[in-house]
Amino acid sequence: MATKEKSFKETPLMKQYNEIKSKYPDACLLFRVGDFYETFGEDAIRASKILGIILTKRGNGSASETALAGFPHHSLNTYLPKLVKAGLRVAICDQLEDPKMTKTIVKRGVTELVTPGVALNDEVLQAKSNNFLAAIHFGKKIHGIAFLDVSTGEFLTAQGNEEYLDKLLQNFAPAEILVPKYQKKQFSETFGEHYTTFFLEDWIYKADYAFEKLTTHFQTNSLKGFGIEEVTEGIVASGAILYYLSETQHHKLQHITQIQRIAESAYVWMDRFTIRNLELYHSYNPNAVTLLDVIDKTISPMGSRLLKRWLALPLKEIAKIRERHQVVAYLQSHPDVLQQMQRQIRLISDLERLISKVATGRIGPKELVALKESLDAILPIKDWALASPQEAVRVLGDSLQACDVLREKIATTLQAEPPVSIAKGNAIRAGVHEELDALRKIAYSGKEYLEGIEKRESERTGISSLKIAFNNVFGYYIEVRNTHKDKVPHDWIRKQTLVNAERYITEELKEYETKILGAEEKIQHIESRLFEELVSWVGSYIKPVQTNAQLIAQLDCLLSFAQMAVEHHYVCPELDESFELEIVNGRHPVIEKQLPAGVPYVANDVYLDRNHQQLMMITGPNMSGKSAILRQTALLVLLAQMGSFVPAERLRMGVVDKIFTRVGASDNISMGESTFMVEMNETASILNNISERSLVLLDEIGRGTSTYDGISIAWAIAEYLHEHPSRPKTLFATHYHELNEMGESFARIKNYNVSVKELKDTVLFMRKLVEGGSAHSFGIHVAKMAGMPQTVVQKAQKMLKKLEKNHSSEVLLDKNPDTDLQLSFFNLDDPLLEEIREEIQQLDINTLTPVEALMKLNEIKRMLGQ
Repeated sequence: MATKEKSFKETPLMKQYNEIKSKYPDACLLFRVGDFYETFGEDAIRASKILGIILTKRGNGSASETALAGFPHHSLNTYLPKLVKAGLRVAICDQLEDPKMTKTIVKRGVTELVTPGVALNDEVLQAKSNNFLAAIHFGKKIHGIAFLDVSTGEFLTAQGNEEYLDKLLQNFAPAEILVPKYQKKQFSETFGEHYTTFFLEDWIYKADYAFEKLTTHFQTNSLKGFGIEEVTEGIVASGAILYYLSETQHHKLQHITQIQRIAESAYVWMDRFTIRNLELYHSYNPNAVTLLDVIDKTISPMGSRLLKRWLALPLKEIAKIRERHQVVAYLQSHPDVLQQMQRQIRLISDLERLISKVATGRIGPKELVALKESLDAILPIKDWALASPQEAVRVLGDSLQACDVLREKIATTLQAEPPVSIAKGNAIRAGVHEELDALRKIAYSGKEYLEGIEKRESERTGISSLKIAFNNVFGYYIEVRNTHKDKVPHDWIRKQTLVNAERYITEELKEYETKILGAEEKIQHIESRLFEELVSWVGSYIKPVQTNAQLIAQLDCLLSFAQMAVEHHYVCPELDESFELEIVNGRHPVIEKQLPAGVPYVANDVYLDRNHQQLMMITGPNMSGKSAILRQTALLVLLAQMGSFVPAERLRMGVVDKIFTRVGASDNISMGESTFMVEMNETASILNNISERSLVLLDEIGRGTSTYDGISIAWAIAEYLHEHPSRPKTLFATHYHELNEMGESFARIKNYNVSVKELKDTVLFMRKLVEGGSAHSFGIHVAKMAGMPQTVVQKAQKMLKKLEKNHSSEVLLDKNPDTDLQLSFFNLDDPLLEEIREEIQQLDINTLTPVEALMKLNEIKRMLGQ
């Protein structure tokens, strides 16, 4: 607190608060006071804005006055997610003892620190997305990165250059990133400032400290078993994550059973521009449909999370890709098995997060039964898979764990429909614990016992309307209406007088009350102990349950692929060792789904190889579908290498190792760069990283600068790609028709165009790719279709004619018999009189509005002024 606040005498409560707050200066401290969580000072001001709760004051008018905002403790699950999603780190400070048991201030302490990247609360987490905490370490040349989802136990690490780390950050979209304090500036300069970050002390990022942290956690002597012993910078980042977990009071981490390396060489390389351009799972257009939206037919949260990973990291190893294709083919050809498996997966809860709750001791009885029922639902899947004639499916079935003992233990210990929380009671089955059964008999037979007393005393006293009831003030009592109070025996003790009745207690009722309340307390204690023992025992099954979760997630993804194949007539790609790419009647998976009912998608063929048709130069009018063909090609390759079937009549291809795209004008003006500069940066990245198995997709290169500059740059880039020793397969879409001339000079460049039909006053876009170049772009026609004012369209047509005329660099002669003014010669250096004459002659006075007339006059005046 400030010096001013230290000058006055602090209350014991505020002294305790200030001491705890000083240990967590970067967190919003939720301070438990009775039935409320309170926030003070700056925390209160922030919390009131985020949560929309009233901001008031503590010690109003005194020297110790401070802002105050709070909410009831039972509303924690409502308010906590809002604070965390706003990017705050939240320290939950609870009362560590019963206020009734102390005469001094209640002992308090932080029981959990919840941050955007470290959350186990269901209300904070999203079922279909991972909640990754990332850590970054900048080395001299190679940098390390690690990702951990504490809610599922997934722990991943990698290392590489800045571009590789940038790509991984975009793919994994971490909720929070840990960065060394001394590298704060380097991080923001490299990756921007849109991530939620937390800065750690520099000493944490040391190789020996990280190695010790990891080996201590995994209880191993080395990291060779995880295949990461050479990933030095990645180990440093991983150690920082484990340190952060201990600092945020997360010590129960049994469910983090392994760490995996993201091997750059195992997956298709896509730079961040490509991931963004292809709109795989994010789009800058809020209404856009992404590829993930279309292909995600998964049923379980685990499957949905894994599908995102598969999309981010398509495979390069043919054997593994074919294995996935074989499973999809089997499921597609056996619709009965497909439907049966889908039905069973619907019965499976989020196994990854349930078993993580077991490890962290946060699971309730209802969730433990859900875990058992999920494992039950896996058994039929295992049987069907083992019975399959397809080997890859059998292997999957063989790997699923039956967990018989675990399922039996939960079934015999817990009620079939237990409460959400153990505190609510009646979670343990009868017959599990003898004393518990006896105590329940006492506690739950009370109704009959009290009815017996009521009947006996009514008969003894002659008071027919007497009632026995209970309240928290004086326990069990007998209530007698005033009309019968003269019949009350002398051994009853009067406790309360009401308007129409009086309440009494008896020695017998007090004895019974003690017995009942004692039994209830003991029941709660025994049930809690038995449940804790069960949860601890279930903890020994973390690994097999996680294995099941991973296998069900994989199966769910493959079922999703099979469902897509069945619904939309996708075919199995043919993968080989060649360098060719042959697509017959390929369709864009996203656009196809967006077409109105009954409108067929115009399919297209694409063929590329390294020897005859390395670069397809695609020209065609704007809006004709050039960009769609480029994106479609990349998406089909991606789907194939993910293990999915594809929307085409046929797809034959050699495996692609890198996909590069430069599609559309992706402005980066916010970073101080022009459209053209961004375009050149992205294109330079492509040219510096191509390989012989690369697929390069370039759209409208050079349009960010002047026409002649643009043509020159586009030509040079196309020539570079053609002459490069790697001969990367390339689709090059352009509106520069001059580039068609390259087909005559370069053997492996072939001209194609997206066909159109010109009618009298309109143009029909056929969206069909045909061989040969295109003559013009129809850009003005597109403007007309878009509803551009007629005067603008006419002006554009006129300018186009003039530019085309001047472009021919011919000497133009004009002899007009209708005018005395004759220009024997003019060129671009002196066009003024000719231009004004044309402007006036082409005016249609009958249709010209007064405003348009004034605008035209102003235009002529401006021309004369120049």
